[in-house]
Amino acid sequence: MGRKTDDSAGGPRMNIETALPSGLLPLTRLGGAHVADTVEFLNGKTPEEAAEFVSRLPPDWAVEVMDQPPFAWASEMLEMLPADKAVAILEGMSTDRAADVLRWVDPEIHATLSARLTPEARNAIEHLLTYPEDSAGSLMTTEMVTVPSTWTVGQTLDHIRAVERTRETIYAIYVLDPATKRLQNIVTLRRLISGDPAAPIASVAQPYAPITTTPMANREDVARLIAKYDLLAIPVVDSTGHLIGICTFDDVIDAMIEEQTEDVQRMGGMEAIDEPYMQISFTEMIKKRAGWLCILFVSEMFTASAMQVFSDELEKAIVLALFVPLVMSSGGNSGSQATSLIIRALALRQVQLKDWFRVALREIPTGMMLGGILGVLGMIRIMVWQGLGLFDYGPHWQLLAITIASALVGIVTFGSLAGSMLPFILKRVGFDPASASAPFVATLVDVTGLMIYFSVAYLILKGTIL
Repeated sequence: MGRKTDDSAGGPRMNIETALPSGLLPLTRLGGAHVADTVEFLNGKTPEEAAEFVSRLPPDWAVEVMDQPPFAWASEMLEMLPADKAVAILEGMSTDRAADVLRWVDPEIHATLSARLTPEARNAIEHLLTYPEDSAGSLMTTEMVTVPSTWTVGQTLDHIRAVERTRETIYAIYVLDPATKRLQNIVTLRRLISGDPAAPIASVAQPYAPITTTPMANREDVARLIAKYDLLAIPVVDSTGHLIGICTFDDVIDAMIEEQTEDVQRMGGMEAIDEPYMQISFTEMIKKRAGWLCILFVSEMFTASAMQVFSDELEKAIVLALFVPLVMSSGGNSGSQATSLIIRALALRQVQLKDWFRVALREIPTGMMLGGILGVLGMIRIMVWQGLGLFDYGPHWQLLAITIASALVGIVTFGSLAGSMLPFILKRVGFDPASASAPFVATLVDVTGLMIYFSVAYLILKGTIL
């Protein structure tokens, strides 16, 4: 299989003018462009146009384009290209990327292409496809540099020169026990090239046990390990300690960007989409957004029901209706803030399920303080409007101001508490905490906020306005 470039000085460049098919706009400005610029250009075209373009590229260039995770049409390319061209590209791609692309190819075409691959490539790709999509096993590549612990530094350097073009990365060399083939240690390229060529490879190895992960580890856990230990790649070992692959930091970054994009979309109150915004079809856009909007709409009906319960109070004191949007939005905003904080804290493992009570103890006084600040602002607003004659709130405007302030304290406190607890509840029952979207929290707080608002108003204004 092929490899991704390690050229940190700029990466591969290609003159795409020579491969530009008819029907596409002239690209003189992208002559000699970086492969990432070429991918960005192709992502803005239809799959058919992109396939025509890729089919005219020299084999090495086609592999470079298809090997880029941001390339949106990779799976479609394999389905449209001639079988010989598609197989040649798969053979040249890095194993992990080839597996990712084949995962979404039509099953019949997948079977046809797999049958034409070399046994080595086919076995490597199919092995990676057996792991869940969000696991370390699905992210890892099997194209790493391994050497026995009996080798010298000089032998290892010679080996790297021989296999460099067929490896995903050479920044880390994995030292194996010559008898058991288990991972013993790791040597960084920096340490290797600075070592004595006659010295044993173990003399330049890390002074501590290798940092590893398992093939079934979640990709978020892999990302945390790479960030914690500042790694360029992390070895993946099985239960017996044998090295089966590595997860490189660039693959993990690509996976985490995809994961974070899905979380942000869910938090916005919609299903996650797996295509760039400008490429998703109108029908698919409606399907992804309509379901959640309908759920939220039905939920908001409870708000209307709550308003009906207090219709008598509204008839007696219509002035209370003026502040309904104010108090409802304040509660929803505080709940959304708390939800966003806790979802991110759970994702980063800053808090765990067992910490829910500690979080609640933090959010209650926080909500009371935030509600108090908003309450003071609400009182000032009523006092200024009344004093300047901008609006007449009636003879009991002071009590109205106290009602608004008190209600805001209660509603914002409840919003903060509910918003912080909902992600814990969802995680506890096995759902993604990101499903606790801001609109959903706001809807929940709207209904309870109305109950709190009118209950406070009844207690304070009974016998005066009410």
